[in-house]
Amino acid sequence: MTTAVCTSASDATARAATRPALRGTQTLTYPSFSSYMRARQPVLLRTARSLTANPCDAEDLLQTALTKTYVAWERIEDHRALDGYVRRALLNTRTSQWRKRKVDEFACDELPEPETAGGAEDPAEQQAMHDAMWRAIAKLPERQRAMVVLRYYEDLSEVQTAEVLGVSVGTVKSAVSRALGKLREDPELVLAR
Repeated sequence: MTTAVCTSASDATARAATRPALRGTQTLTYPSFSSYMRARQPVLLRTARSLTANPCDAEDLLQTALTKTYVAWERIEDHRALDGYVRRALLNTRTSQWRKRKVDEFACDELPEPETAGGAEDPAEQQAMHDAMWRAIAKLPERQRAMVVLRYYEDLSEVQTAEVLGVSVGTVKSAVSRALGKLREDPELVLAR
């Protein structure tokens, strides 16, 4: 089992800047790059952290961008614009990572349809019933309406509803019972059933 280890981007890039040549290739060291990197690394790391949520990913992102900068060090004409170059490398690298992310897509002959509950109604009918219910609730007296909304829409218990409204539990029970009776008798809801 391997464990992810977060190393400092400045340490890794500094080692890369002074690493000996591999397989017969010539490695150039740029003291100006090392001093630039040490001086600007905290600022550039903040930029990398703004591009990704994980601090370890931000350090990897910065290390990659600094590596690209190191490779192009001789081609960069204006060293006063290095921050802009590194920021662009950060952004381009992050965009490439985002584009390469793995997205699980499966081709199939038929589109899967959502399972419908036993006697699922037409969405338009459900919306009409919803609207009729709110119109019926709006006809209730203010106190009964508040109790019905707290009990059935906010899903509070009778005790919690009584505490919120500052009344007794018995008052909540009787008022909700009367309100439900009125809702059962509402002509719009009777037609909707």
